[in-house]
Parts: sequence; C-alpha cells; structure tokens
Amino acid sequence: MSAPHPSVAACRSAVRQALDGMPIGTKVWVALSGGPDSLALAAATAYVGRKEGYLTGAIIVDHGLQAGSDRVAQHAAEQARLAGIYSVFVERVVVGRDGGLEAAARKARYDAINARVDTEGGHDPQILTGHTMDDQAETVLLALARGSGARALSGIPPRRGRIARPFLSVRRSDTVGACSAQGLTPWHDPTNTDPDGPRRSALRASVMPALVDVLGPGVVSGLARSAALLQADADELDRQARSAMQTSTSTVRADEWRCDMLAALPDAIRSRMLKMLAEAKGAGPLTTVHVNALDALVTQYKGQGAVSLPGGYEARREYGRLVISHPLERPAT
Repeated sequence: MSAPHPSVAACRSAVRQALDGMPIGTKVWVALSGGPDSLALAAATAYVGRKEGYLTGAIIVDHGLQAGSDRVAQHAAEQARLAGIYSVFVERVVVGRDGGLEAAARKARYDAINARVDTEGGHDPQILTGHTMDDQAETVLLALARGSGARALSGIPPRRGRIARPFLSVRRSDTVGACSAQGLTPWHDPTNTDPDGPRRSALRASVMPALVDVLGPGVVSGLARSAALLQADADELDRQARSAMQTSTSTVRADEWRCDMLAALPDAIRSRMLKMLAEAKGAGPLTTVHVNALDALVTQYKGQGAVSLPGGYEARREYGRLVISHPLERPAT
C-alpha cells in the first residue's frame, strides 16, 4: 500500500493531533464551507474518525449573501459525502448587520453550528474549523495594522472550548493539494482573492504575495510562530491579571476597587485587569480607548468625570476607589 500524498498526510496528522485523547464515540463536526481548507479538513476528519472510532459529521451554513449560495451549499454537501462524511446538515441563516457584515455573518454561522451540535447531542462533541497557517498570518498582520495588543496579535487560538482549529499548522497550499490528490472539487469563493473586496481579501490578494516576494516564503510560518509565542505570553498575563483581580475584590466591595492598589500593578497586568473588571460587570467588549480612559482614572486622576463604557455602563472615581456601574442600577438620591 503506497503512502498518502504529502499534503493528505499533513492534513490527517494535524487532525489526529487535535483530537488526541478523545474517547471512542466522540462526535466530531466539521464546519464546512465547501472551500479547499474545510473540504480537506472534512476528508482528513473522515479518515481519522474511521481509524480512531469517532462519529463524524459536517455542518454547512448557507448565509444567503451571494446569488446561488444554495447551490454552493448543496455542492459542499455532495463533496462531504465523497470525502467520507455522511452525516451532513445544511443550516440556512439570516445575517444581520450588527458590527458589520463580516462580524454578523461570523456570529450567525457559529450560532447555527453550535445550535445543530447541541441538538444532535453526545458527550463533549468537538467542532473543527479549517483555519490555516495562512489565515493565522493574515490575522496577525490585520491586528498589527490596527495597533492591537498581545492578545489580538496572538491571532486565532488553536482551541477555544469545544472548537478546535487543527490546520493552524498547515499551509493553504497543502489543503488545495489534499483536495486535488483525493479527487475532491472545492468551491473557490471569488471574494477571497478580490483586491477590491473585504480587507482580509485585499490582504490575501495583494499584500501577502508582496511580502513573500520581498521576505521569502518563510514569512507566513514566521508570523504564525510569533502568534504562538504571543499566545503563551498573553495567557500568562491574563492569568496574573485574574489573580490580581481576586486579591483586590477580597478587600473591598465587589463593585469597587482601590485605585492605589490598581496603580501599583505593572501596566500590562493593570490594563488587562481593568478590562476584565468592566466586562465582568457587563460592559463590553472594551476597546483600547476605553481601557486607556479607565487607566487614566486610576493613574492620572485630575478630577475628570465618568468614563462612558459599552452597554450604557460608566466608570467613575469616588473617594479613591474605581466604581463601575450602570446608571439604572444606582439608587436615587
């Protein structure tokens, strides 16, 4: 028996590592768009599932945003079965506009996938997505352009809850090669390489090829390695911030924090802690502008008024303490 094509082997190895330790009978769902990344993922998952005793399935979300999206979804379902996955669901969603079209589509997609997984049940089901090393590199560059911190620069997490991303160690060229080697016909979304399309598409079509030309093909793996290193750093800083938050909340009321204690913390810990404190109250998500304003209340107080936060919350300084509340929660005076 001949060895599998190198791209096929790379995809299977990545899935096997992501699911290592999962018990026999675990339900493993592939979030399938029909593109080469998710279709290669479906084929690799089907293979690993047969070998390891997992129950595999695919969930296709039809966003209805492009003409013929129903045909694209049907083609993806056919290819999933050809790849060896026979439990296939097509979920049709209505995409809102909150936060922009891309964010709204992402929310609708994950909501539909999670709802289907919950409906089908099973103990600790897993959801796999086809994000690749190239996606990771693009994410890091976009975060860098926005002037983001270490958490955003750490890119796409390899796992969050039951969602795993095995292909963050796999190049996009390998997913294309794996589909070709296995006789699969992926759908190529024209917006993914449109220089006049969404920002990520323009980055993919124009910027990444230019970077590879100038810096060499290693730029993609280099950006991905940077993301992995920053992920570990950000996780540790978040851990320290949570520890500091527990210490602070044990000395005062649950909704007040002493500014002198906060100011004494290292900047990297304090900024994370302020974000956690506000979002724990229900205000969020916070941007860098919000966090900087909170930090100024703590470290550079000159009598400034309350800081407005998302969700109608506000932060203010009272008697040397930082207080975060919603105006409707405060008792009338």
